[in-house]
Amino acid sequence: MLKRLFTVLSFVLIATYTLSPYVPVMAQDEQPPAGDTGLALVTNYPSQVIGLGEAITLQLFVRTDAVPQVVALEMAEVPKGWTVTFRGGGRIIKSAFVEPDADASVELRIEPPPDVQAGTYKFVAVATVGEARAELPIELTVQEKLPPRLTWEVELPTLKGTPTTTFRYATTLKNEGDDELTVNLSATASELFLVSFKLTGQDVTNIPVGPKESKSLSVEVQSIGETSAGAYPIEIMAQGGEAQAILSLTAEVTGQSQLLVTAPDGRLSGQANAGRETPLKVVVNNNGSASARNIELTSSAPNGWAVTFEPQQIAEIPAGQQVEVTTSVRPADNAVAGDYMVTVRASPADGAVKSADFRITVLTSTLWGVVGIILIAIAVGVVAMAVMRFGRR
Repeated sequence: MLKRLFTVLSFVLIATYTLSPYVPVMAQDEQPPAGDTGLALVTNYPSQVIGLGEAITLQLFVRTDAVPQVVALEMAEVPKGWTVTFRGGGRIIKSAFVEPDADASVELRIEPPPDVQAGTYKFVAVATVGEARAELPIELTVQEKLPPRLTWEVELPTLKGTPTTTFRYATTLKNEGDDELTVNLSATASELFLVSFKLTGQDVTNIPVGPKESKSLSVEVQSIGETSAGAYPIEIMAQGGEAQAILSLTAEVTGQSQLLVTAPDGRLSGQANAGRETPLKVVVNNNGSASARNIELTSSAPNGWAVTFEPQQIAEIPAGQQVEVTTSVRPADNAVAGDYMVTVRASPADGAVKSADFRITVLTSTLWGVVGIILIAIAVGVVAMAVMRFGRR
């Protein structure tokens, strides 16, 4: 009986194993492998060549596909005598907070010992979260003589100004190599700009730069045409043998007002009577690319003359528009007939002063003409009477 039961159970087990598909089962409390967290520690250039005594800073990137978490950072391998530190936010750090699909940037500062010898040195940086671990091998080759290398830095790569501004960029060119280089300087810019390089105030197109030497260069960019408002890219290049350095600069040209003082009909002339106030129309045009603001009107006139404006000050003239001003001109009471010059000036708060000379013809009063005729008639009459009286004798 027992033998028959054992035979039946064996048959059932064999049939179940043969006919059923194999499905692996993971225990409920079993964790996925550490690699499934997506933890990674990378850098763009893990193998570099440096010179004797040169320290280096590598940009590391920590990433994870898991939930936001704090990743611990440490060095698993450091050559004897070398100093290695992780840095972030200007401080030495030991960990970094990493969000999924967003790299955390960390600096790795590597400093050699004072007695370092030429050769190849290996380092291993490690990032860990729980049991997950990511390693980054780094290799530095120390050479007694550095290959040619130029670096070019600028204090302010973007400058703003008007179309008449000379944009001056303060730059520093450095020869990182161990050989002297003759460096040629060139620029690529809009045809509206002229680019020049100055060393100690002198224009240069090429300069010698000694080993480990730095040169302070002023890059001057000036408009040579009618430049409209906008941002203009400028690329400058330094070439010394196989070494090359490129800088990208930007000149942001802002709009500028441009005033013109004239008359409604374009004729800068008028007539006025001595001692009498005469209105004169003046037009202030803004032919620039930006508004002119707080424009004050002033004048220069002969001694004893009075010139006033209505309005005396214009708050704003938008680009491409004009404002008509009434100017009252009163010649001096004793002004004789003739042509006189009156200068009208428009002075904006943020632009150049513009002026125009108006020729004012002064007419004498008709009353004085009548008085003169009467006086002449009286004089003639007196003479005639004298001749008649004394002529009879």
